[in-house]
Amino acid sequence: MKTFLIIACVLTVLDVALWIALPRILAWRGVEMRRRGWRGATLIFETPDADGTPVRLVNVNGTFQSASYISDELWSELVCVYHREMVRAINAAGDARSVLVIGGGGYSLPKYLVTHTKRMRVCVVEIDPQMTEIAREKFFLDRAEEVAGDRLELVCDDGWAWLRSCGRTFDVIVNDAFKGNKPLGELATDEGAALIAAHLSEGGLYLANVRCPLEGRKSAPLQEVKAAFGAKFAQVNVLPEYPEEPTAPGNNVVVATNRSLEL
Repeated sequence: MKTFLIIACVLTVLDVALWIALPRILAWRGVEMRRRGWRGATLIFETPDADGTPVRLVNVNGTFQSASYISDELWSELVCVYHREMVRAINAAGDARSVLVIGGGGYSLPKYLVTHTKRMRVCVVEIDPQMTEIAREKFFLDRAEEVAGDRLELVCDDGWAWLRSCGRTFDVIVNDAFKGNKPLGELATDEGAALIAAHLSEGGLYLANVRCPLEGRKSAPLQEVKAAFGAKFAQVNVLPEYPEEPTAPGNNVVVATNRSLEL
């Protein structure tokens, strides 16, 4: 028993020492680390994409939260395929002027919307103030705020709680909040579908990022979302990230609306 306690104490000391030294070790590799309490960490680093274009990424506790191009020419363009699919759906609707984004992360989608579409007013609800500061410092949110002025509204709150009490409607509601591979809030429930429907304007559009495979046992979150929103909306579509690989986990965009929309 005494030997076990000694070993446990030594391992704990080594673990603490590594945790203290880890930011310096990562910095040597070009990775910036920001602690989020004991064992929690945000990692910020740069890497080339498939075309060799430099991209900055943020990883929170092992989960990638956002990506951004870093050149002056591309800073407001979209890196992620699923964000591009969301924009395609919004453009198909054609007349959206007010957008709510639940889950800011690195603010990639809001940044694109306010800089590419002057008619839009975008409200973003992000629960983590540290992520918003990182987005300002590292992901050009500050530049987007300068461009947009009062067309970009930032709220620090739980997205679902804020939506319940806001008393507002939007032409588009985007749910981009997630934790690991699991959707947050009432995304896959009848209550969530009813809440979204109550806060959409007539003919409004709901877009949700659901990360899972298209097929197989692990596709259950996607099937639950389709069932819940199919009961409230006339049209529910899925825009898959990996249509040719249905068993691979991907950021799939669920589109729900009561209008006829060609996608």
